[in-house]
Amino acid sequence: MFTKKQSSLLLGILICFTSLQLSAQSDYSNYSKLSQRLKQLQRANSGVCKLESLTKTIGGHTIWALTLSKGDAKNKPAIAIVSGVDGKHILGPEMAVSIAENIVKNHADVLDNTTFYIFPNMSPNATENYFSSLKHYNNGNAKKTDDDRDGTVNEDPFEDLNKDGVITLMRIEDATGDYIKLKEDERIVVPADKNKGQLGAYKVISEGIDNDKDGKFNEDGKGGIIFNKNFSFNYPYFKPGAGEHAVSELETRALLDFLYEQWNIFAIVTLGPENNLSKPLKYNPSGARKRVVTSILRGDAALNKFISGKYNKIIKDKNAPTSTGKGGSFFEWSYFHFGKLALSTPGWWAPKFKGDSITKAKKNKYANFLQWAEKEGIQNAFVPWTEVQHPDFPNQKVEVGGVSPYIMYNPPFKMVKDISEKHTKFIVDLAKMQPNVVLENLKVEAVDNGFTRITVDVHNKGLLPTHTEMGKRSRWLRKVKVALNLNKNQELISGRKITLVDNIGGDKSVQFTWLVKGKGSVELEAGTSHTGIDKATVKLK
Repeated sequence: MFTKKQSSLLLGILICFTSLQLSAQSDYSNYSKLSQRLKQLQRANSGVCKLESLTKTIGGHTIWALTLSKGDAKNKPAIAIVSGVDGKHILGPEMAVSIAENIVKNHADVLDNTTFYIFPNMSPNATENYFSSLKHYNNGNAKKTDDDRDGTVNEDPFEDLNKDGVITLMRIEDATGDYIKLKEDERIVVPADKNKGQLGAYKVISEGIDNDKDGKFNEDGKGGIIFNKNFSFNYPYFKPGAGEHAVSELETRALLDFLYEQWNIFAIVTLGPENNLSKPLKYNPSGARKRVVTSILRGDAALNKFISGKYNKIIKDKNAPTSTGKGGSFFEWSYFHFGKLALSTPGWWAPKFKGDSITKAKKNKYANFLQWAEKEGIQNAFVPWTEVQHPDFPNQKVEVGGVSPYIMYNPPFKMVKDISEKHTKFIVDLAKMQPNVVLENLKVEAVDNGFTRITVDVHNKGLLPTHTEMGKRSRWLRKVKVALNLNKNQELISGRKITLVDNIGGDKSVQFTWLVKGKGSVELEAGTSHTGIDKATVKLK
């Protein structure tokens, strides 16, 4: 048996050894390594870290929830950070764990006033494809699905025809095809533009064989339900990967159950493909007027623009992709159906390659990426087109090649540390802007006949509003409660004992006045879970 001193020494050695391992890391962390880092963070910082399992997926992976806080986590405004929403975005889980480590190590003071709920990887089965012997995009969980609805499950998977360990594309010479080579870079195929007199010369499909002979390729492989298509806003009914119904999966249900119980969350940051941080969403009047709102509301668009400005000053990366979600995404749900301050970023994208006629002429994202990758010395960004003999096209020229999977969406690992540190700074700055309701300018006056007038400003001293405009419409989110609590021998002559306020803007106030008859003291309180609650004891005149 170890003594307490020996156990502490052993834990210290373990921490140092783990830190050395991580500092020598050269590639992204798989599920097992991320889990080890989370457990290590909790062991070394048990006073501010709580690690728990939300659920276990069909594939046997634990969905981790990490809470960072000092003291009572539920009674401080909170930010939720959710990553691993898309299987090809392996940067997200890496960033989420690194952000947690950075907060604890370098920004622990922010935990005095803010709680963080961090969900590092909501799609562990999908992200593990990056680490498999055959790299390919597969965003689903481990549930077996009949994606082509032919009564057979997983009968048409990918095949590695050129035996290079990655799944790319096939281009088939065919006059009935819809694609041509990009003039400026013939490695790339693009849709033919009939308006410019272009005639298609190729068919382009994913690398594989039509196993079930239905004319489609790789349409029913591992399948699975895609986390980022399983939410209720604009849910893509009957689409492959969407699930039998919204929130049908263990992991989506567990996450929403957790979020709905944390009344103190004021913002949700998604690390995934959607992006409203480097490029804020734009208000669309017609979409905002619909019964089912499809546009960010006017006030929230202005708030998004303000926060985006803060983000871009820190990140300083241009040429960002624009994506608001394709239906059923977590980011869309967090705003339209949960009413929270919803922010999302992929964290990284290939910079615009400057001074090159190819990119300037076509503005093709693949041409831009390949030139940038070449300049950076990134290996294996592109699989050269190689002719193969294909059983489904016996008399046609078939070539396999294209941009390698994952590489366009995830930077070289050496960049992750800097990316994570910048995003940590943004999230810490966001916490410092959080809504914070306090009682200001409290005034107590004696009035004739034993009456006392109480006047106070309920002030939100944070830069962010207490509620988004969408949140004001929600019947779920708690409003700001302003209450005057009386004793038995006291009577309220004017004013309300309890008032619910829909919203208090950043650095804005609402004034309240009461007239009370009686002696002794009364209690004033104002706020709600996600703004903090301030209290004051008032002695009647």
